[in-house]
Amino acid sequence: MATKEWSGVHPQAIVDPSAKLADNVTVGPWSYIGPNVEIGEGTEVMSHVVIKGPTRIGRNNRIFQFSSVGEECQDKKYAGEPTTLVIGDDNIIRENCTIHRGTVQDRGETCIGNGNLLMAYVHVAHDCVIGNNTILANCATLAGHVSVGDFAILGGGTMVHQFCHIGTHSMSAGGSIVLKDIPAYIMASGQSAQPFGMNVEGLRRRGFSKDVLLALRRAYKVIYRQGLTTEQAVEELEKAYSDIPEVTPLIDSLRGADRGIIR
Repeated sequence: MATKEWSGVHPQAIVDPSAKLADNVTVGPWSYIGPNVEIGEGTEVMSHVVIKGPTRIGRNNRIFQFSSVGEECQDKKYAGEPTTLVIGDDNIIRENCTIHRGTVQDRGETCIGNGNLLMAYVHVAHDCVIGNNTILANCATLAGHVSVGDFAILGGGTMVHQFCHIGTHSMSAGGSIVLKDIPAYIMASGQSAQPFGMNVEGLRRRGFSKDVLLALRRAYKVIYRQGLTTEQAVEELEKAYSDIPEVTPLIDSLRGADRGIIR
């Protein structure tokens, strides 16, 4: 029986013989780990977790009970192709999260970085890309092909439309419905979500200087207070703030907003 190969696997867990678990991985009772799954050192899988492959999970993650990780996606075009899920290190995946593998129509891979907190009932659909150090609060839902930048925070019950981009250091209020991109650093709220200034308090806590915060506030006015198109705002920001590297993520998030930005 496969569980005999790993000392940290509970005898009532089911682990496929082809799965690759580091020596100090722990797996709780009644969990199932299927073929083509790799789990790195120090990762803890609680009871009643289902992990299917192809899935690669890094080090020191904690996956709580009743989560479904690496399941095939809900896209009707999916026809059983061997797409993948990749999860990095030091993530916390709380109860009842669902994380699906990618599709061949896109990148073929769903990817979650390092140091993220996915609270209970979070859903990450196919081909999503989540960066590092993000927080997705309870019941946040990402449709397919969504990207979430580093340090972004999605409030509880936030729903994000497919193909949207959530900018680095941005924040959504609970219950927001996001139908267009949220640029970097922006606070958003509403149904559908609208901008409500810069995430100044979050940036201050992360060590952004007063001068940078002032520049970002002024950049916000360029985008949202001068009646400019997104393209015109990008031009103005590039002229005014080319010497402040912290503004670059904001400019990049505007330039890459294929669906448009929240307004």
